Amino acid sequence: MTAKSPVQLYKYLLRCTKRLPPETQAYYKHHVKQSFKSHSDEDDPERIRQIIDRAVQDADWVLKKYGCDDK
Repeated sequence: MTAKSPVQLYKYLLRCTKRLPPETQAYYKHHVKQSFKSHSDEDDPERIRQIIDRAVQDADWVLKKYGCDDK
């Protein structure tokens, strides 16, 4: 997945949380929302790209951890 904007990333990550086991979904959904809020004032395009790349890597890792990496 290649998100082009923070909003696309946010939507992608929320969709990923729906693939997790029900007992973990609330935790990761909250984490996604908090991370989005904490980085909402970022305006450096390079830093935004780094955040997006890292968030996608982390999401892939979490999905793999729970055995949900069958995209």
